[in-house]
Amino acid sequence: MKKFALAAALMTAVGFSGAVHAADLTLRISLQLPMKSHLGQNLLMFKNEVEQKSNGDIEVQIYDSAQLYKDKEVPAAVGSGAIEMGVASLTRYVGDVPAVDVFYQPFLLDNEEKVRKAVSPDSPVRAPLDAAIAETGATVLWWQAYGGSIMLSNGGPIKGPDGLKGQKVRVFSKTQGDFISAAGGAPTLISGSEQYIAYQRGTVDVGMTGMSGVKSRQLWEVMDTVTTTNDADIEFIVVVNTDFWNGLTDAQRDIISTAAVNAENDVRDRMTAIEAAAYEEAKANGMTIYNPTAEEMAAWREAAKPVYEAFLAHTGDLGKQVFEAAQKF
Repeated sequence: MKKFALAAALMTAVGFSGAVHAADLTLRISLQLPMKSHLGQNLLMFKNEVEQKSNGDIEVQIYDSAQLYKDKEVPAAVGSGAIEMGVASLTRYVGDVPAVDVFYQPFLLDNEEKVRKAVSPDSPVRAPLDAAIAETGATVLWWQAYGGSIMLSNGGPIKGPDGLKGQKVRVFSKTQGDFISAAGGAPTLISGSEQYIAYQRGTVDVGMTGMSGVKSRQLWEVMDTVTTTNDADIEFIVVVNTDFWNGLTDAQRDIISTAAVNAENDVRDRMTAIEAAAYEEAKANGMTIYNPTAEEMAAWREAAKPVYEAFLAHTGDLGKQVFEAAQKF
């Protein structure tokens, strides 16, 4: 029986040709989140479509949970060609393209309609950013929705800016750091893959992240309260090394581009449901979900005003261009 099973497996592997089919092209993708996260599942959708449409001539290998590179290392790794593709938080490009932090301007893109307009490939916000990122040696293939930014804490919610006084806060963008400072807290930039241990060790008192990340990283094990500030729109981007991309055949690029568009549309359309499920699972695991009052939200928005000024002061013409475009949505 074992010999029969082994023979069947070998026949499946080699096919009718009698030789194992080797892919003509391999795409390695670095991902900081676990494969079970919605970003991981989105990459899996992309992988399956590419491999199917190419009849196995293109192989996609996904290295999740920061096996190869941490989130902050992805831009340099992809831009240099050390790896073909990678997933990075949009804000990881802030060093080269400061204007990307327009998505983290507090309460600027504060509902789904505005976000969808901003992330449309030909929008006056996204298109200039994609073009600027291309100058780093990486071509944007698609954007991955991650939902709104929330705050995590232990022992109770964060009731307005006063609740941050004297608190160390995990942030994942420069603009968030400016926001926390303006609100009276002490920001600490910590990679997504390192936030669990930071909460566990008490390196920070409060965390800023996306609700879907609470679920995929099981952050209810180290934090017990969610405050739904929804102060920013969190976006990840999937990038490919530009030289590598330009070296592909038209047929290969067509297969990959089509799969990328399908993956982007799928995750964007499912984001509301993904977040809702994450909230339910967090509650099921003992977390308290706190929705700020109207007075508290007014105080948050007031605290955020200096952040806009700082953003415009250091992002130049591109920052002004995308900020003004976002304001019109």
